[in-house]
Amino acid sequence: MTSDDLHRDEELDETLRETFPASDAPANTVETGIRVGPSPAPLSVIDNPQAQRFELIVDSETAVLEYQRTPNSLVLVHTEVPAALRGRHVADVLAQAAIDRAHAEKLQVVAVCPFVRAYLRRHPDSKSGA
Repeated sequence: MTSDDLHRDEELDETLRETFPASDAPANTVETGIRVGPSPAPLSVIDNPQAQRFELIVDSETAVLEYQRTPNSLVLVHTEVPAALRGRHVADVLAQAAIDRAHAEKLQVVAVCPFVRAYLRRHPDSKSGA
């Protein structure tokens, strides 16, 4: 290695020290998918016992999870999410809220709805109320 090579390496090391840490950390870039800025408000599910359904209103649209309550179980029958809300995990929020309610009331969850059955397969910890 020549003295010119050593000098270039030293200049490169000095440049790296001056620019590190980067002003825009990798965790806050568009490529990583990490949201920066204010978080969206948490979604709030409402139990509507008269209509026998859980409801979630987002942007003036209402998603629902219909149920039938028995003395020992909460039968989750059908999930309906308006097209404008699809892809935003609204049905996941409804399913988890229904499961949480059943566990809080010590009711068995009976998943008739295909979406809720799939949700329980993807989230096995939900079955135990964890």
